[in-house]
Amino acid sequence: MDGDILYSIGELARRTGLAVKTIRFYSDRGIVAPVARTHAGYRRYAPEAVTRLALVRTLRELGLGLDVVRQVVDRERTLGEVAAEHAAALDVQISILRLRRAVLTAAAERAPTPEEMELMHRLATLSEAERRHLIDDFLDHVLDGPLGGSRLAGVRRSMTPELPDRPTDEQVRAWVELAELSLDADFRAMVRGLAADHLDEPPRGAPAPPRPGVVAVARDLVGPAVASGVSPYAPQADEVVAAFTARCARIHHRPDDGALRRWLLHRLEAVNDPRRERYFRLLALVNGWPEPDRLAPVLDWSLTALRNRAAR
Repeated sequence: MDGDILYSIGELARRTGLAVKTIRFYSDRGIVAPVARTHAGYRRYAPEAVTRLALVRTLRELGLGLDVVRQVVDRERTLGEVAAEHAAALDVQISILRLRRAVLTAAAERAPTPEEMELMHRLATLSEAERRHLIDDFLDHVLDGPLGGSRLAGVRRSMTPELPDRPTDEQVRAWVELAELSLDADFRAMVRGLAADHLDEPPRGAPAPPRPGVVAVARDLVGPAVASGVSPYAPQADEVVAAFTARCARIHHRPDDGALRRWLLHRLEAVNDPRRERYFRLLALVNGWPEPDRLAPVLDWSLTALRNRAAR
């Protein structure tokens, strides 16, 4: 009967596939204790040691520490409790490893300097609170204060990145690049200038309903011409330019004249900075939003058409 059978360490090794040295180590740590010894002092183990060692082997291969393994096999803690704790710890480790991989992948693509590499790593490993502080500082600088505060609340929301709890590698890389942009003094100055232009006509009297910006008008009127392949130099473009300037004149209560067209050129040139479009493409990626339409073709066409007609 099994109750009369005692196994040597060698027999346990054959039955479990573990090395004798490993079984002896577990025995010394009290994880699988001998039930008897021979006159010569050799350890002998009960048959249940085979099952116990199989469980120990499984838990160790899953990465559990020896103290936790001993608690499980001694039934001081349940497998469910330990599994839940270990899974949570692995989630943290996986998150850290994904961040590291994302930074290294971005570094491989960009070949940064040591200083840039250090910044990328710091930005990737910021806590949620630190990320929020960084973005708030950027948006406070470019949108708040004398530039309008609550008047740009909607713009602020549309420019705020929210990295998810479990971001993809691509989202982490996008966040790092977006954060780098938000720290760039030239980019800050450019966005601040766009915000100032947006508020160039302070509200008077009762709050007015939102009005389409210059970019929105260009997208609506110039977009179809670009899609149809109309050249900004072609005679057919005259009608498009006239409709564009006329609508902007009505929206901004200005005469449709040379001054308006110079103002439109200024606005479109500022908006056409490729860093602006890059920011919003990165923002969409971080937030899981649909990829925004590319504005550069519409803006380039509008600028070319306006300059061409101003030179006539």
